[in-house]
Amino acid sequence: MEIKKVGVVGCGAMGGGIAQLCAQSGYQVVVSEINDDFLKKGLASIDKVLARSVEKGKLAQADKDATVGRIKGTTSTRDFADCDLVIEAAIENLELKKKIFAELDGICPPHAILATNTSCLSIIDMAMATKRPDKVLGLHFFNPAPVMKLLEMVKTIATSDETVKLSQKFGESLGKTTVIAQDAPGFIVNRLWIPFLLHSIRLYEEGVASREDIDNAIMLGLNYPMGPLTLSDMVGIDVVKFVSDALYEQLKDPRYVVPTLVDKMVAAGWLGRKTGKGFYDYK
Repeated sequence: MEIKKVGVVGCGAMGGGIAQLCAQSGYQVVVSEINDDFLKKGLASIDKVLARSVEKGKLAQADKDATVGRIKGTTSTRDFADCDLVIEAAIENLELKKKIFAELDGICPPHAILATNTSCLSIIDMAMATKRPDKVLGLHFFNPAPVMKLLEMVKTIATSDETVKLSQKFGESLGKTTVIAQDAPGFIVNRLWIPFLLHSIRLYEEGVASREDIDNAIMLGLNYPMGPLTLSDMVGIDVVKFVSDALYEQLKDPRYVVPTLVDKMVAAGWLGRKTGKGFYDYK
């Protein structure tokens, strides 16, 4: 099988980025949202990102136009009926994702691969909502999807070797370096990153060092592109809490218990860049 047409469920920050990346890589793309307002907002965001690349001289206007021309927006999952691969990028709610997979299974052609962009949820649970668990896997992109070079592929106990091989080839066609993880909590990146991140927040909470000094120490001492508190603000404090809580629920490991400060910031609506305030003030 050759992947020619890609579907993306969700046109938010991650879904829109994945749709843009696939279209820039030459694939025909169908991207869906739950209503017209969310769809228009998501497509406008893709157009804005591409326009900025044109302004900076990183992308030719003709290439932008061709990329946009390869993306079709929809509010109907029926439009995934001729896709070879569908990537689900809805909110991190397992029951919702299982419902989406069951619906896709009844719409997509028998050969189609169904993937999820989840960063921490059990993929086999989604796979078993379908009649094709051998064709289900995780394709975990990192934000922003068009820029970050890693694609974390997650293989369940039911995923076939052929599905992995085709998905790996697809990832490489997007310019990604692929790594393969088993369907275990947090996969590779979040399993390692979350304890480090939470410990960085605890150092700040306990007054061991300022937020700037913690970030600068990691950037300059370990050659990281940004510090952990800045990265938390970019990802979203609510997302950090959700992933941490999900990992703790599955692993019962105290390293994944969020500091009290995280709970208080979420309660206050200090979620990072998207709300204008997190560990830093962006207003």
